[in-house]
Amino acid sequence: MGSATSTRRDARRNHERLLAEAKKLFAERGIDAPLDELAARAGVGAGTVYRHFPSRTDLLREVYDDAIRMFHDLEPEVVGAPTGWDGIVRYLTRLGEWVAETPYLSALMRRVAQADPEHRPGLEFEATLESVLDRAKSEGSLRTDVTVVDLAMLVDLLGAFGQYGAEAMPFWRRQLAIVLDGLRARPDLEPLPGPGLAFGEFHEVVHRRGTEGAPAAE
Repeated sequence: MGSATSTRRDARRNHERLLAEAKKLFAERGIDAPLDELAARAGVGAGTVYRHFPSRTDLLREVYDDAIRMFHDLEPEVVGAPTGWDGIVRYLTRLGEWVAETPYLSALMRRVAQADPEHRPGLEFEATLESVLDRAKSEGSLRTDVTVVDLAMLVDLLGAFGQYGAEAMPFWRRQLAIVLDGLRARPDLEPLPGPGLAFGEFHEVVHRRGTEGAPAAE
């Protein structure tokens, strides 16, 4: 094996380790945690951190894009579920668990939006989710007035468990069961109050709220 190949392999290994440790650090201390601590946890020097991520914004952007890849991995599982209802259950279960375990997610989304307002990869999943909802509605399993944004907001609500710490995590599936029961179609349902928020508007609200006065990139 040549020295150049070995160097590239080492660099890739360091990059992956830094990303993994950054997620753990941000979960514990937020996205403004000291990058020197990240270096120490990853077992590298501070210079190595900045060679891979010249600024905190670069690191946050990659953590964010890595999260978006999770959506791509989940998409075939949701679309390929035996029924539309099964697809919704898988979507809420996987994303609810992920968001609950990622308490820094909202702050990460806002900071990335501040750095690059046009970076909105979440919008590409709207059509997929709409197709799953339409399938479940046609089966008669999902109430007809539920929208894609309703599901996204429910994921956020389930993710709120992350703010309570590890002690609360065993109980989030209980709340998921309540949410799923509320989504089921039944003959005695009252219509939901008011129209739902459009997906694009929801994406804008989630990414831009609180960006004023956010810390500048390091």
